[in-house]
Amino acid sequence: MISTGDLKRGMTVELDGDLWSILEYNHIKIGRGSAQVRIKMRNLKTGTTVERTFQAGEKFRRAIVDRKPVQYLYHEDDTYYFMDTESFEQTTMTAGQLGDITGYLKDNGLLDIMTYEDIPIDAELPPNVELAVTQTDPGFRGDTASGGSKPATLETGIVVQVPLFVNEGERIRVDTRTGQYIERA
Repeated sequence: MISTGDLKRGMTVELDGDLWSILEYNHIKIGRGSAQVRIKMRNLKTGTTVERTFQAGEKFRRAIVDRKPVQYLYHEDDTYYFMDTESFEQTTMTAGQLGDITGYLKDNGLLDIMTYEDIPIDAELPPNVELAVTQTDPGFRGDTASGGSKPATLETGIVVQVPLFVNEGERIRVDTRTGQYIERA
């Protein structure tokens, strides 16, 4: 059992018979009352995100989650196929389980899958990925007084804001946590 003071972003806990991943954690101290903890968490079975408030000091049962490296193979309709890089066994996950990370999955890309009692429940990408720009408008010098950005469609289909100097065909590095442009690759 762990207390609310021991919770951290990314931890997995059992609550009301379900597994929940902690997305955000805020400690709130109210004038006269006792401290509270506001937690934004995602249900790992359904993919829904909720925000709940607990009294400081409440206890949670921590779920022991195994992490294994996998390679993304392909997807068919709503099902995504991965291969364990050590045992070469294939694992499948649905788009609902994967959430927003489907826009960063590239053939043969590496990521980690979290399993609970040998059932895949979540996936985690590396902090950034390298993707090619497939479509963007040309940027012209002097368009703005400072910096400036434009939308660019990447090879996986996601759209990110990039600086004006980025052109079609170039490879860029994108932060998978925020979806923002980092640099040219």
